Amino acid sequence: MNPTTLCSFISNGLPSLFECADAPEGALRVRTPFMYPDGDIVDIFVEEGQVKYLLTDFGETIGWLRTQTFSGELTTNQLLMIEDVCTTLGIRLDNGQLTLICSDISELGDSVIRLAQACVRVSDIWFTFRTRTTRSVADEVDAWLYERALQHRRSVRETGRSGRKWTIDFQVVAKDRESLVFLLSAGAATRARQLTERIVTACMDLSHLTWKSHERSFISLFDDSSDIWRPEDYELVSSVSRTAVWSRADEFEVMLTSDWSPPPAALAHR
Repeated sequence: MNPTTLCSFISNGLPSLFECADAPEGALRVRTPFMYPDGDIVDIFVEEGQVKYLLTDFGETIGWLRTQTFSGELTTNQLLMIEDVCTTLGIRLDNGQLTLICSDISELGDSVIRLAQACVRVSDIWFTFRTRTTRSVADEVDAWLYERALQHRRSVRETGRSGRKWTIDFQVVAKDRESLVFLLSAGAATRARQLTERIVTACMDLSHLTWKSHERSFISLFDDSSDIWRPEDYELVSSVSRTAVWSRADEFEVMLTSDWSPPPAALAHR
């Protein structure tokens, strides 16, 4: 069956929130409405064999989970939890990939949903070992905004021009100005670069929210309690947003009440 026909067949067996498209190396990518804890979309890939179909996440779930740890490695207990999820949902863990074999084309839709559910449940293991630092810094910022009587909302969802939904950590309104604040807090240096690149992508995709308006802007707030951020990280996000560090909250407060003109680099992406 050619990829276009197979893609159409898969789409017909799934709700409209699922999107099927070609992917590299002959696979099909099914973009699901499921998300990892940080808001990234769960993608499932389908490869057609002689008589069966292989569904896989290409290792994205376990790879994501590893980036949440300090060492980049999972403990024996965490691996046992992953195995328990796989056993419950009938999923195979193969060299870091979550996979599922489907022999009946009519069951492809259900198989995509089952594998996506497994990806979400495995990624949710993050809640069992995420650092207190990441959790407490967000709470500290929340309390700090409240103490200063700054009108704000936490974990605001906005849709980008690509159709992808993003989570903005804080939406702050002060002196008729609105700031969309992304909090960059990571427990490991391996996670830091990935997080900065995600923030840049988010700001670019959401740039229509601030376009031609100096009364609304993005702010990237770095949790600098640990020495994991490099100069390149600050430079990268500064091309699309203002940057602040939590250790200098007074400067952050000034940003929340001041006007801002986007740098040329940010304008070039719009």
